[in-house]
Amino acid sequence: MQKKKVIVSVINDLVTDQRVARTCSVLMECDYDLLLVGRVQKQSKPLEARLYDCKRMKLLFESGILFYLFFNIRLFFVLLFTKADLLFANDLDTLLPNYLVSKLKGIPLIYDSHEIFCEVPELIAHPFKKRVWEFLEKWIVPKLKQAITVNESIATYFLKKYKTPFIFIRNIPNYSSLITTKSRIELGLPDDKHIVILQGAGINVQRGAEELVSAFQFLSSDYLLVIIGSGDVIQQLKADVVKLNLSEKVIFFDKMSASDLRQYTINANLGITIDKDTNMNYHFSLPNKVFDYIHAGIPLLTSKLPEILNIVKTYQIGMTIDNHHPEHIANKINECITSQHYSTYQQNTKKAALDYNWETEKQKLITLIQAVN
Repeated sequence: MQKKKVIVSVINDLVTDQRVARTCSVLMECDYDLLLVGRVQKQSKPLEARLYDCKRMKLLFESGILFYLFFNIRLFFVLLFTKADLLFANDLDTLLPNYLVSKLKGIPLIYDSHEIFCEVPELIAHPFKKRVWEFLEKWIVPKLKQAITVNESIATYFLKKYKTPFIFIRNIPNYSSLITTKSRIELGLPDDKHIVILQGAGINVQRGAEELVSAFQFLSSDYLLVIIGSGDVIQQLKADVVKLNLSEKVIFFDKMSASDLRQYTINANLGITIDKDTNMNYHFSLPNKVFDYIHAGIPLLTSKLPEILNIVKTYQIGMTIDNHHPEHIANKINECITSQHYSTYQQNTKKAALDYNWETEKQKLITLIQAVN
């Protein structure tokens, strides 16, 4: 019997999105023939070999209104003229063409909202753009029959706002034993420093990165900050490093594959996630990096956002900051790494990793996919 076909859509370049990769893996387990559609950028890295087809659309524009317009038009026609039995849209910026084609073809649609899209700082600062995305969300989301999101708080938010039930499926890695295949020296990292890591594909405004860099003025040369990923403040962070004469204390790496990133994470001493509680999206966030740090076996220093705080307190896997003053952050970094409880935090990450693992979490997604067959 011929396999059913699913098209998974996402607006990024497919290189580093671990959530989408896990989704695709589950869809293949459910015996779907799969096409993953995204875009390619000038700075995009080649894709690693995958067990399913990928299509990266090349567009004339890489940002701004024209980018979103042309991306959605191109995606609409890809979806319209490609055979599919199921559509899977990731985030609000792919939802419109998926919704229209699902109605035109009479095929089911699963929507995965990775965040509260309309409450990100980039839209809050531009009211007109925010209203456009809010209009689309308000029009489509109440009509959805299958929807998922990344944590319970955001699921509750959508239920209250649109009376649409969302299943929460968290961004959790597969459980695996912590085997370091590369040493610090092989990775080009010093072997005699306390390494603090900040990683992610969304190192953006109001996520505490600027204050984190500034904090390293107040730390000794025994500490090194490693920033890995991309985002709209990366260039500012690099300029701050030069301005503050921190080039010996802060280093940057471009975004990389999940398997490469894991090597750096395992070799760190402390993982940082200090988003500010300045908007609803960040307030309810539960970043991928939280679980990446846990599965790498390193303690965390976090801000007191409810979803993150609950995990840190429940498992006793690190400390929290009280504010975003650079000197306070520096003190907390030093306190955490030199704490008599540091080894306990490390050990507790193992328990957290056992409880939060993709083998268990994905069962909710499997049930949803089987329900639409």
